[in-house]
Amino acid sequence: MSTTTFSKVRIQLEDFSVTDEIEAMKKVSRNIGGITTFLGTGRELSKGENITQLNFEHYPKMAEKKLEEIREQAIKDFGVIDMSIIHRIGPIDIGENIVLIVAVGEHRKETFKACEWAIAELKRTTPIWKRETTSKGEVWVQDTP
Repeated sequence: MSTTTFSKVRIQLEDFSVTDEIEAMKKVSRNIGGITTFLGTGRELSKGENITQLNFEHYPKMAEKKLEEIREQAIKDFGVIDMSIIHRIGPIDIGENIVLIVAVGEHRKETFKACEWAIAELKRTTPIWKRETTSKGEVWVQDTP
């Protein structure tokens, strides 16, 4: 990892290593039997338009607080051992990493459910906004699936 301390909720400009993040989460407990990840990446096509670049902005402190609430709720509601959530901001090229959620648990079932719920909740409630640049200009994206 790029930093010496491991924070389980981060919003950052720089890219992240999926492998490093998974390895860090594996060290949380010796009772982990299942790990589920969700990795969101920049795609080239959206609503029939070719995207040349994405840009993410956020409401500082509030977005981090919301991600921490999502993490804590997922641990409580789904019984996972732990979860990490990383979201990038700033300009992101097509194919680059945007968001990573890693859920670790004793079994796969709870990690799948926790991961799926967490990304849906992140998109629904976290003050992070996406702007897409296309040949026609820039557009702020609302209510992404």
